[in-house]
Amino acid sequence: MRTLYVSDMDGTLLDNNSLVSPGTAAIISDLSRHGALITVATARTPATVEPLLAHTYTRCPAIVMTGAAMWDRDSRQLINEQLPTPGVAHDICREFDEAGIDPFIYTVANRSHLDVYHGCTMSPGEDDFYQSRRHLELKKFHIGARPADGEWDRTILIFSIGDTDRIKALADRLTARGDCSVSCYPDLLSPRRSLLEVFAPGVSKANAVRRLAGLTGADRVVVFGDNLNDLSMMEVADLAVAVDNAFPEVKEAADTVIGPNSANAVAHFIANEENRRP
Repeated sequence: MRTLYVSDMDGTLLDNNSLVSPGTAAIISDLSRHGALITVATARTPATVEPLLAHTYTRCPAIVMTGAAMWDRDSRQLINEQLPTPGVAHDICREFDEAGIDPFIYTVANRSHLDVYHGCTMSPGEDDFYQSRRHLELKKFHIGARPADGEWDRTILIFSIGDTDRIKALADRLTARGDCSVSCYPDLLSPRRSLLEVFAPGVSKANAVRRLAGLTGADRVVVFGDNLNDLSMMEVADLAVAVDNAFPEVKEAADTVIGPNSANAVAHFIANEENRRP
C-alpha cells in the first residue's frame, strides 16, 4: 500500500517560530529518500514555501495556494494551475471595491513567478504581510497598481487580511456568487483578524489532495491540519490527524490528535507509521 502524507504548514508542520525545525527536516528528508511520499498543502505561495523547505527533501509536488496549483520543487515551476473563467476575477475585485477592501491580486506571470498587485493603502495586517514578503524571489509586488487588461484572466488568487466581521461579510457575498471558491479562516497571529482567499471554482485542499494521490499512485492518504481551511482535506483523507494546538472544530473532525506543532509531532507520527510497515 502506497501512503501519501500531506501536512498543512503554519501551525502544523511549522514550529512556533514559523519554521521547519531541524528535527522535522531531518526526519522527513530521511523518510523521503527512502521512498516515503510526503508533502505539504498550504495557503502559502511557492515564494515562501520554497525557502521554508530549503533544508527538507520531499519527493512530491507541494500543494500551494490552498490547492489552486502545485509546485514542482525539482523544476521550480507551478503545475496543475486552476484559473478562473475569463472576466470573473475582474468582477470579483469590484465586489472587494464595494466592500472597501483592497485585495492582493496574484497573477501567473510564468510558471516560476507570480506578480502581485495591491493599492497604496494597507491595513496594519496587510502591511505586515507585505513587508515580510516584498523581497522574496518568486513573486514581485506592484503597489499602487492593478493587472493590465491582458493579465486579469491569469489571476490565480485574490487575497485579503482584515477585521473578521468585514472579511466574513464579504466572504458570504462572494460565496453566494457561485462562480468562485472562497476560503475564509482565522489569522493565527491575531484572533480579531481573518484571511480571505478567492479562487477558481472547485479549488480546495481536498481536490488538490485527490489529484496528487492520483499523480503519485497513492492508495491511502493521511493528512495533518490545525485550522479551518484544513477541514476539506481531512474529509477526503483515509486518516485525518489534528495537532494538539488545532482549533476545536479541527480536533473534532480528526480521527486522531497528536502532539503540538512545537514538538515535531507530524514528523514523528509519519516516522512511526513508516517504521511499522512490513
